[in-house]
Amino acid sequence: MQTILITGGLGQVGSYLTDRFCRENKVIVLDNTFSPCRHEVPAGVQLVIGDIQGPEAVRLVGQADVVIHTAAQIDVNRSMEQPMFDCENNILGTLNLLEAARQTNLKRFIYFSSAAIYGETLQMPVSENHPTQPLSPYGVSKLTGEQYALMYHRAFNLPISVLRPFNIYSPRQDPSNPYSGVITKFIERTKAGQSPVIFGDGEQTRDFISVHDIVDLVQLLVEKEDAIGKVFNAGTGKQTSVNRLAGIVQHVFDSDLPLEYRQARIGDIRHSVADISAAKTLGFVPKVSLEDGLAEFVKKCEF
Repeated sequence: MQTILITGGLGQVGSYLTDRFCRENKVIVLDNTFSPCRHEVPAGVQLVIGDIQGPEAVRLVGQADVVIHTAAQIDVNRSMEQPMFDCENNILGTLNLLEAARQTNLKRFIYFSSAAIYGETLQMPVSENHPTQPLSPYGVSKLTGEQYALMYHRAFNLPISVLRPFNIYSPRQDPSNPYSGVITKFIERTKAGQSPVIFGDGEQTRDFISVHDIVDLVQLLVEKEDAIGKVFNAGTGKQTSVNRLAGIVQHVFDSDLPLEYRQARIGDIRHSVADISAAKTLGFVPKVSLEDGLAEFVKKCEF
């Protein structure tokens, strides 16, 4: 049995990771309680209310065999308005954990980065070697944390693995999430008997991945020695247009209302899909179709 510290363990992804790993491990969750996820912490899980920038985080890292670092400031708009706040949480908080980990014999440190580090899509599909040109302080801070983590691997032999998720969705997601929030908005409007609102022509595409597939990939990162010192995209490798997404949501609710189109938003990336070749070398295979994932979303969502 290993001791696994999950930062941000009350959040969307962290809570599912907690559910998975607590079955056969001792799990410690560190969270500041500001998470919108209302999922109940499983029995036997140690919940510590604290901040990744504080001494409590340092103490908990010292008790862990594995650290899965999901805690972050993820609001892109807030990062634009308060870049210092974003920096303190995402860069200094990560550095605090890494420095604590350097003093231990950790078996693995999993850093959650973001596809936001890529910026405008220049090549499709987006591989881990795609240029990184973030469009927000959030993207910069996630990339900086990633670079710190990989440097700690090179300089101090810390067993780091980096994950770059694309558009994660789940019934526990924050409705204000800028990446998968479109799903919540479509469901809310369709459920209320209204037409989904699409900005632009709806042919812009994204790579939507179920949180269950994310958890499967994280487990591989924890278990596979080949994952150490490397970066992995987390997606399905399939493009889904916003029009198709709206159609799937309407099908779930048996709605035939016409879609409502509005003016495209400035700065909206046109296309994005992950190259998951690297993750596949670990044995990763996305299992949840968008249709099945959205059906679960509608059945279990709490908004």
